[in-house]
Amino acid sequence: MANLKKVIGELLCRIRQLPENRLLFLMSIIVGLGSGVAAVILKHSIHFVAWMLKGWFNTPAESILYFVYPGVGMLLSLLFVKYFVKDNIGHGVTKVLTAISRNESKIKPHNTWSSVIASSLTIGFGGSVGAEAPIVYTGAAIGSNLARVLGLSRKHMTILLGCGAAGAVAGIFKAPLAGILFTLEILLFNISMTSILPLLVSAVTATTISYLFLGDKVVFANSILPFTMSNMPFYIILGVACGLISLYFIRTTLKMEDKISSINGTYKKWAISALSLGLLIFLFPPLFGEGYESLTALLNNNTIGAIGPSIFSDLFDYDWFIPIFFTAIIFFKVWTMSFTNAGGGVGGTFGPTLFIGGISGFVIARVINLTGIYSLPEANFALVGMAGLMAGVMQAPMTAIFLIAEITGGYILLMPLIITSAISFATIRTFESYSIYTKRIAKQGALLTHNSDQAVLTLLKTSQLVETDFRTLNFNGTLKDVIEQVRMSNRNFFPVLDDNGKLRGVLLLDSIRQIMFDSSKYDCSKISELMQPIEVYVLEEDPMEKVMEKFEKSSSWNLPVIDKNGIYRGFVSKSKIFSAYREQLQKVSHE
Repeated sequence: MANLKKVIGELLCRIRQLPENRLLFLMSIIVGLGSGVAAVILKHSIHFVAWMLKGWFNTPAESILYFVYPGVGMLLSLLFVKYFVKDNIGHGVTKVLTAISRNESKIKPHNTWSSVIASSLTIGFGGSVGAEAPIVYTGAAIGSNLARVLGLSRKHMTILLGCGAAGAVAGIFKAPLAGILFTLEILLFNISMTSILPLLVSAVTATTISYLFLGDKVVFANSILPFTMSNMPFYIILGVACGLISLYFIRTTLKMEDKISSINGTYKKWAISALSLGLLIFLFPPLFGEGYESLTALLNNNTIGAIGPSIFSDLFDYDWFIPIFFTAIIFFKVWTMSFTNAGGGVGGTFGPTLFIGGISGFVIARVINLTGIYSLPEANFALVGMAGLMAGVMQAPMTAIFLIAEITGGYILLMPLIITSAISFATIRTFESYSIYTKRIAKQGALLTHNSDQAVLTLLKTSQLVETDFRTLNFNGTLKDVIEQVRMSNRNFFPVLDDNGKLRGVLLLDSIRQIMFDSSKYDCSKISELMQPIEVYVLEEDPMEKVMEKFEKSSSWNLPVIDKNGIYRGFVSKSKIFSAYREQLQKVSHE
């Protein structure tokens, strides 16, 4: 064992001594291998669990198990996370963004495997979420922890984190270009052209692993037809519809998850979520699991196959009931996803986005066909709808266009993919500035963006810029106490505190200049009467963007800093912020 540790130590030492470009190239291959293998394991694990549970379903009567299975999977995932992982591992993509913004791209080691196990249980048992966010979290964790072991800088750790995410998306979808675009559009706020090479290497490596173990077929086999220009107006309508559905998706998801999370008691939340989820899946079987089987059926014009065993089977003889049924699925899929995630399951919104988008495209085409206005290829609209909703929910149109083209082989529909995705993106941006991944982080003021100025402000932490070399005064003191402090200070103002350390005001040197040498007033002039009240102050946890807004509002050059209990911590000055800003901007620009 001692010899093994010695060999590993020597190997790591030699690796660290490699030139920067060669080191990143080598590590990107390793990260790509790890991400690809993780994607294959997750894919097989989900399919194996699902096959064990429902592989023998063949009659509608057995659909009662749709009511039971998802809740069991959520409970197993909840217990695994609570007693083994002991950490929150949900919402993987948001967690990766948070790590980049707040934690110097550091992700905990357990995330290299914990999300794979938890999401396999959740989705395999029928949880109505996707596997893509957990695998992105896993891939990013592989890259981050490899960089940490090698002692790499924050810049290189971020690049390898991005390599892991790119490899994860590329591996699970067999779509290398989409993996790269996903990382560039959603995760990495600022990256140089030289840093793209490691992303390319990781994505291609992970895709190769996926091809070796999962075959070379596209993820979604389909029966699409060539694009015709006469259908263009309807693709525009689909784009607007996807943008509006994306708005419903984002806002409903966040509201429902917050509402469920506010329920007291872990098992009470699970019970409510499990019952609600089971009931909805029992009524609408396509909501079971990722829903990719139903989506593939729609892409092959197999409507009845997309529905599966259903208690409403007698009603499907009525033509209009089918679009009504699938419209209800669009509406309730967001609910089942929220119940799954908030009730203890582990999964993402990536899969549900594709699912809802495909069904949205199908419903619009089917309704138009039933009216007799025009005849549209329903499989084509289902495929393009997948891209439209992804462009809206994730606000990543380039990723949406090329991911759908890659996973369906649908490059012959590149024109409608572009049109629908662009219009969906423009529509959602009219109402919502942030994606499903970034909205919560943006509210906290901790979101890195492609805007360098905004990114720099996000990286600056208020608590790290507090100046504490001020002589404090007691609220109950007199002018004599002030004179003693003036002699020992090189500042021209003094914070006034009460006996509990809470900030009561500030005393300016200019306000006592005329009386400070009049010894007759030393004992009769009270600090409480000489000080000025504080109108604007900064909290330790305030994001820098909010701090700058307060400076602008108050026209001050210095603002006091307090904690959430009102205890004085120091002052923050514009000059120090500007100095830190210039320093951080140089780092961001260099990276």
